[in-house]
Amino acid sequence: MDGFRVLPNSHPQIRFLKTFKQSFFTLLFDLGGIIAGLIVASSFSVFSSERWIIAIYPGILSMRGVIGGLFTGRLSTGLHLGTIKAGILGKGSETLHSLWGSIVVLAFVSSLLLGGISILFGTLFYGLDLVNMLAIFVVITATMGLSLLAISPITILVALFSFKKGLDPDIIVYPIISTVADILSTLCYIFVLILIFFTEITGKLIGAFICLVFFFAVLFVLHRNGKNPRFMKTIKEALFTMIIVAFIVNITGSVLSRISRRISQGSAVYVAYPALINTMGDVGAIIGSTATTKLALGTMEPSLKSVKKHGNQIAGALTASIVICFILALFSSFIQIPGNNLTMMRFVFVILITNLFSAICMIFIAFSIAILTFRRGLDPDNFVIPIESSLADVVTTICLFLALGLIN
Repeated sequence: MDGFRVLPNSHPQIRFLKTFKQSFFTLLFDLGGIIAGLIVASSFSVFSSERWIIAIYPGILSMRGVIGGLFTGRLSTGLHLGTIKAGILGKGSETLHSLWGSIVVLAFVSSLLLGGISILFGTLFYGLDLVNMLAIFVVITATMGLSLLAISPITILVALFSFKKGLDPDIIVYPIISTVADILSTLCYIFVLILIFFTEITGKLIGAFICLVFFFAVLFVLHRNGKNPRFMKTIKEALFTMIIVAFIVNITGSVLSRISRRISQGSAVYVAYPALINTMGDVGAIIGSTATTKLALGTMEPSLKSVKKHGNQIAGALTASIVICFILALFSSFIQIPGNNLTMMRFVFVILITNLFSAICMIFIAFSIAILTFRRGLDPDNFVIPIESSLADVVTTICLFLALGLIN
């Protein structure tokens, strides 16, 4: 009967299987990113109307990932520590409201940073005129405002629901929300682009009005929370992250722009791209978020050597990502290149190679950021997911670019 003995919950095999099952379940939602990819592929005429539009698209997704990562990370840790209760109107709602306010401010600030640095890159590489500079600011700010309004309530509901059901929000929430955010952000982006470029003056006025409402919402939040020390700490720590991310995502956009010149309209790469960068970001988020919770609870030493004790979670998340990316590659190639077995096989290899190298990089990056920020007395939740999610975009895009060159 030895082969049938029940293993304790602390057994490495149990920890691996638990992480694999929950990671696989949540990473399945990343396949929903195919919807965002199909939206991009079917809206190619919109994306190709100006050269900078495809270049700042990864920036939109990345900044949304930064905001969402900070929000979900703080929510998950708050639920574990009891500083946020599993009820919006119950005890701890003040902490939740303060967190929500900081997200509103950071979303607006990130729009300005992303817009400013995108204009800098665009002027250097595309020769932007004044009209396009203004359009970039309006498009980014309006998109961020609309997506914030749509995604944040869903984030709160998923976090509270998963915690009440006994699931680990560190594993569940961000992967689900990142996929939902990519779909909704892509829809918001295209909607704003149509308003600005494909409608009469009324559409442009609506875009400007959205930006104005967003601006006054930020002023209101600052008026109510300006003297809250925890609110200001979040803003200050996250602002540094935002500046780093704003530069990183423009590199991502430049690489994607190069990829777009290599591939044809409607390519399987467009379909798979949002889901692929989502999956890699989610792998890093799972490892980083579980590590920050262990650090907060004191069950893991703040040392890079502790990666050995985190090995089962790492193996579980990595294995789940390989399975998910295999499904993603098959599904994307079947949609865009049906009947061509050789081309489909090449595309599957491209995605799997991209996944393997990207996932390993992101696991190392996420774990390192968690340890280093904790040792410096900072709140890891303000840094881990925001930085790793934006780095996941550029790392995955570069790996995809290299894999395309290698296989082709």
